[in-house]
Amino acid sequence: MTVAEAARRAKVSEQSVGNWKRQFLEAGRTGLVAGKSGPATREAQLEAEIEDLTQALGEAHLAARVWKKSAEGRLGPSRTSR
Repeated sequence: MTVAEAARRAKVSEQSVGNWKRQFLEAGRTGLVAGKSGPATREAQLEAEIEDLTQALGEAHLAARVWKKSAEGRLGPSRTSR
C-alpha cells in the first residue's frame, strides 16, 4: 500500500502517515538497542520491586506461622489444622 492510499483510508494527510511511519521506525530502533543493552530502566525497577515484595511476603508468611504456632501452644490446636 502506498502512503497516499494509507492516507486516504485513514482520512489524514500523507504527511501524517509519513510522520507516523518515521516515529514507528525510530521507536523500533530504540527498542532494539535497549533490548541489546539489557532491560529498560522501568523494567529493572519493576523487577526489583517484585523481588522486594516477594521477600516481604515470605517474611510475613513466616511471621504468621510463628504467631499461629505460638497461639496453638497457649490455646491448644486450632480448629483449622485438623
